[in-house]
Amino acid sequence: MPEEPCQCPDCLRFYREHDRLIREFPTLRQQQEISWAALQSFRTLCGRVLEDLQKQVNSNSSNQSEENSQTGTIEKKEKSITQVVSDLENINAHLYSIEALMERIFDVKVPNEVEDKFKEIAGELAPDPLNIDRLRLNRLLHQTPDLPDK
Repeated sequence: MPEEPCQCPDCLRFYREHDRLIREFPTLRQQQEISWAALQSFRTLCGRVLEDLQKQVNSNSSNQSEENSQTGTIEKKEKSITQVVSDLENINAHLYSIEALMERIFDVKVPNEVEDKFKEIAGELAPDPLNIDRLRLNRLLHQTPDLPDK
């Protein structure tokens, strides 16, 4: 028996976003491009935050050598920022690896007939939630007393 999908707010938001991306980018080429853009935006943002935190760590270490009076709280804060910097460096390394792998997907080109198949399947996987037939069906399902509430 298949498990029901999780209904927590985070999962519901994921399902909506997942379906939206399929609806709005229903071809192989569009999926390639949106995936590439998402990866690049993630790398750009993560890299910029990493740079700023590294500057903060460097300025804190120079200030700390000048002011040794509040060592306890400064050391704890600097250790946590140092850990975050280390974590972000690891994330950036993984993102570069993913980028190298993703470059290979752009080597794949498919004929228009296959792109049309992508569009057809996308419509089945993530139908338009504002489609009038779907809205009617949802309204009927929510008004049916014999269906269990989730």
